[in-house]
Amino acid sequence: MAQTEIELDGLLAFPLTPFTDDLEVNLDGFAENVESHVAAGAGALFVACGTGEFSSLSAGEVAAVLAKAREVAAGRVPVWVGAGGGAAAARAGVAAAQAGGADGVLLLPPYLVTGPQSGLVDYVRYAVGDTSVPVIVYHRGTGVFTAPSAAKLLDIPSVVGLKDGYGDVEVMTRIVTTIRSLGTERSDGFLFFNGLPTAEVSAKAYAAIGVARYSSAVHCFAPEIAHRFHRALGEGDTAVMDRLLAGFYLPLVSLRDETPGFAVSLVKAAARLRGDKVGTIRPPLIEPTAEQIDRLGKVVEDGFAVLKGIEGR
Repeated sequence: MAQTEIELDGLLAFPLTPFTDDLEVNLDGFAENVESHVAAGAGALFVACGTGEFSSLSAGEVAAVLAKAREVAAGRVPVWVGAGGGAAAARAGVAAAQAGGADGVLLLPPYLVTGPQSGLVDYVRYAVGDTSVPVIVYHRGTGVFTAPSAAKLLDIPSVVGLKDGYGDVEVMTRIVTTIRSLGTERSDGFLFFNGLPTAEVSAKAYAAIGVARYSSAVHCFAPEIAHRFHRALGEGDTAVMDRLLAGFYLPLVSLRDETPGFAVSLVKAAARLRGDKVGTIRPPLIEPTAEQIDRLGKVVEDGFAVLKGIEGR
């Protein structure tokens, strides 16, 4: 697939991976989850990624989730899938994604170890191997690139973009500027994404440096709010963004920051509050306390009240 054919516009959704009471993957629940994202207007689905608890899934479970997502989406939106971890696991994951018909791969960082910048580029090259499935490299954790190293990713034909989960705007500005300044068709079409937790909080800053695409975990439980914010960002409507940030996103982030792993745990808890069949999380993540869930419910309730005020209803 040529890079010019990649369409990842609109709000990017990262479906949760539902589990049964004994923590087995619940594919029926996942199918409902996928359909709800598509019905809500997601521009693309990224399954078995961070919000989908990629790190807790086996290779077989990732394959099953991808197959179910493609079955449910039925071509209505692109379906991307996570791969990564150790070099061999990453390589196998990218190959499995291509074999499974994924529209693309989000390549997560190396597991546990890191290396010099040349080693990070080699990790991507090794993971890609001889596949042709489009790959977005996740810039975070043990896989943080300098601008010159990020530019070398353009030498790997199937790498179509970089997603930032590191959170340093200066570093990302250097990366975007370095790549765009190359002035080639390849560099002009290279895609950049804001992949920070609750990305709406940083969306204005990232859009200002040319990184307007972002993934929304909020789409998992409050797609109406997520789409209204995304629309406001596209329109440059600062007033609406600020109302949603103050009345919903910032309180949500404050609660999220209380416990490691809540970027996933809170999302699942919020989805359950809305009646979605997503189950609990796999360890080492933990569930919010009853008191935290009560506060979460109030945050979501307040968010919809702000949305209602914005829409004048």
